[in-house]
Amino acid sequence: MKKSLSKTEAENKINEFFCCIKEKTPKEVKKIKRLAMSYNIKLREKRKLFCQKCFHPFVGPSIRIKNDLITMTCENCEHKARWKFTEDSILTKNGLKEDMCAC
Repeated sequence: MKKSLSKTEAENKINEFFCCIKEKTPKEVKKIKRLAMSYNIKLREKRKLFCQKCFHPFVGPSIRIKNDLITMTCENCEHKARWKFTEDSILTKNGLKEDMCAC
């Protein structure tokens, strides 16, 4: 029988997972996304750290900013993820923020 987690334990597990996402496999990303969906936990900005099509973590994506739209191209499947640019975005001048957590 599976051990059930509380919602706060699941949130902690998800936050810990996204701390070091660059070393993860697409299978692990899919599993943690399924965990978040089962506990009704919103990923918010964390969903911008991996490709929505192949679940491959963004390590060195092609990033373009044009007309207040951010376009990131997955290096694995060439899928283009687009979203509106905001000031509190997770992007910096050199790519994704590294200070999201201390790994």
